[in-house]
Amino acid sequence: MSENKLTAQTLNLKSLTEYQDGAIVSKEIFKKETGNVTLFAFDQDQGLSEHTAPFDAMVCILDGTAEIIITGQSHQVKEGEMIIMPADVPHALKANERFKMMLVMIRS
Repeated sequence: MSENKLTAQTLNLKSLTEYQDGAIVSKEIFKKETGNVTLFAFDQDQGLSEHTAPFDAMVCILDGTAEIIITGQSHQVKEGEMIIMPADVPHALKANERFKMMLVMIRS
């Protein structure tokens, strides 16, 4: 979906991406030099292995519950909650159940 189709209208974040069995689905909402916004839908037992990113990242859980590990510390984050992952800090995500999230990345 192009950015033009998303601007100047009210949208339901949960419905912009759908679950897919055994997969992680992502949809880039917009991308700029200063950062981007991406929606994800994780099926149960899917995840992202530990990695770092050169920018601050905010994860907002839209549906379900996620385990988000930042510098080895586990956080259970549920629908309606958010967590900030600092730039250049190791982090990972795991779906103990299906969950959807919005990832907002801001270049430092």
